[in-house]
Amino acid sequence: MNDFNKLYVLVIAFISALGGLLFGYDWVVIGGAKPFYELFFGIDDVASLQGWAVSSALIGCIIGAVVAALFSDKYGRKPLLIVAAILFIISAFGTGVTNGFTLFILYRIIGGVGIGLASTLSPLYIAEIAPARYRGLFVSLNQLTIVIGILAAQVVNLNIAEPILDEPSSQLLESWNVQVGWRWMFWAELFPALFFFICMILVPESPRFLAKSNQYAKAKVVLDKIGGREYAELQLEIIKGVLKKNEGILKLKNLLDVKTRSMIFIGIGLAVFQQWCGINIIFNYAEEIFKSAGYGINDMLINIVFTGSVNLIFTLLAMRTVDSFGRRKLMLLGSGGLALIYIFLGGLLFSNVSGWPILILILMAIAVYAMSLAPVTWVLLSEIFPTRIRGLAMALATLFLWLASFLLTFTFPILNAVLGATGIYLLYAFICLLGYFFIKIKVPETTNKSLEQIELELNEKSIV
Repeated sequence: MNDFNKLYVLVIAFISALGGLLFGYDWVVIGGAKPFYELFFGIDDVASLQGWAVSSALIGCIIGAVVAALFSDKYGRKPLLIVAAILFIISAFGTGVTNGFTLFILYRIIGGVGIGLASTLSPLYIAEIAPARYRGLFVSLNQLTIVIGILAAQVVNLNIAEPILDEPSSQLLESWNVQVGWRWMFWAELFPALFFFICMILVPESPRFLAKSNQYAKAKVVLDKIGGREYAELQLEIIKGVLKKNEGILKLKNLLDVKTRSMIFIGIGLAVFQQWCGINIIFNYAEEIFKSAGYGINDMLINIVFTGSVNLIFTLLAMRTVDSFGRRKLMLLGSGGLALIYIFLGGLLFSNVSGWPILILILMAIAVYAMSLAPVTWVLLSEIFPTRIRGLAMALATLFLWLASFLLTFTFPILNAVLGATGIYLLYAFICLLGYFFIKIKVPETTNKSLEQIELELNEKSIV
């Protein structure tokens, strides 16, 4: 197994992971554009519409996860990733060209559908092509591209936006940033979206989906390209054996079977916790977060790039440790570390501390998240579900992830008004403590195990 074609796996994994790059860009670009489109659409003093503008894409994410659940195990991973690329193209163009708030929301929802599909299927596809020994590394590539997409959006926003001067609001409304600049922030996504669309046409379908669909010859061809003839024959026999052991008609009720419900429970728990740990608030509501720390809009855009840079550096660190340190240990480190950081943040804000101490703690929180909960959650979700229901189960977990994300994003302005910055961080600290004990009690270690081995072990345990 040491002679598998690393370059081939890397190329097709990277192409699939471009869905993650677009996910990251589309998800975060709105944070930098927010001060400008709010003025353009006249919603800068309407909290409910501000929350709707940011969270509307999550409705699309939920729809995308449902579509993945209904069709990925029927039609495959590749066709739906191509659809995701098309949706990203439509969303990027439409969001930037529209002059109406309703159409702006519609295009954001269309982009959200693309995110829902890509976030479900990109890590799933990579997990199904990657050899067990390096699966954590290759699936983490998807998180790396998400982070690159986030950083790209932040850098694009910083370079497009002109410096904000002290001027009357009427003049600011007519400024380049408000009239044109925010549009280019969205249009910049067109280039990677078109590239993703072209490249996805060229990659093969997942060999495990092909085998599940009784297309054994095609599955063997792909496996042969990955690891050679001996590897292909061995893997195909293992996959056939596991599929035969769990054969039957796939229905939603299969998810509640005694052999799978524990995995579904763990997957949903991890997905919800990854969102409710609170980090995405920093990316989606950067203006409010840094304003509470005493920073203006110009400094805010620079600080956002700092957060993206830290995110990238520690994601690279996670890629080096996920297959050696272990998934479970990293998840425990992340949940416990975030809880402590949030407690300190809440204490400083309660004491009216502002400026660089708050920025440092926010960067520390992003660093901890980037090397643990962010990549490892997707790795675990791509590993713990049985082959026969993997697409459906992964989509279900992702659906709950986006439902949790929608609730998190939509309710933040309300919670922030009621609890204040101190209360918000203490709430997230409590959630992270709950997540720590959930992981410690329920989440198994999957490092260096084949997907089929994980499936057999979890079936035998029949947790829950």
